[in-house]
Amino acid sequence: MQAVLITGCSSGIGLCLAYGLKQAGYRVFATARDPKDVEILLNLGFESYQLDLSSSASIRNAMKVINTQVDGLYGLIHNGAYGQVGALEDISREALEAQFQANVFGWHELTNLVLPEMRKNNNGRIIYLSSVLGFVAMPFRGPYNASKFAIEGLVDTLRLELANTNIQLSLIQPGPIESKFRINAYKAFKRNVDMDNSNYQSNYKQMIKRLQSDELADYTLQPEAILKCTLHALRSSKAKIHYRVTFPTKLFAVLKRILPSRIMDKILSKAGGGGKR
Repeated sequence: MQAVLITGCSSGIGLCLAYGLKQAGYRVFATARDPKDVEILLNLGFESYQLDLSSSASIRNAMKVINTQVDGLYGLIHNGAYGQVGALEDISREALEAQFQANVFGWHELTNLVLPEMRKNNNGRIIYLSSVLGFVAMPFRGPYNASKFAIEGLVDTLRLELANTNIQLSLIQPGPIESKFRINAYKAFKRNVDMDNSNYQSNYKQMIKRLQSDELADYTLQPEAILKCTLHALRSSKAKIHYRVTFPTKLFAVLKRILPSRIMDKILSKAGGGGKR
């Protein structure tokens, strides 16, 4: 039974992947940041451990325990992340560092802890949940944009460095997927952005309305769309480098190739809720 570690399994995509991969016959280690969510996952029948991607100690402790349970992982799925929203001039260095701690540095450290056994076995799959915002930028999502752009650069580099091994890396680039992402983004916004003293109050009012709305964004898919790509990336003898999920991701990938940057800026500004202050 091939063992797979998944981060961010408390809800949404991570929980869907945990269920789907377990049903498909994989031994799933479903991790979460909050101990309460770990308890829930244990009660659901998963092998679950606390893993806070913002904490090096938490990452190392989780891997130490998992390594006693299995002789090397076959798959590592980087899913745990959150989106810090807000205009970049309203984002402090500390808020940006926190975004990178969870979305980039934790992923990098976890990858480096898993790679030695994968190299030893000369086999493995590492799957990164990136985003359409990993290759196009939208206003008021700067920290998240930057973290996903960074992940794409790290993965592209690591793929070249591992070219002489049988370890395959894949980037899944979703657009809108039904999850608690907007709820968590609003929490991060309230925590780190001083809206009352911002030049973007009118933009923020529109943004908050969207974040708090129960209505799904256009072309939103269920998490099962990510599961389908993940299974292909784990099973195929030649996994894809990029899995583009949802119509917006596929559309923007084409537009980015064919349109001048200034025209793309206008389209992305409108799509992302930009415009005049």
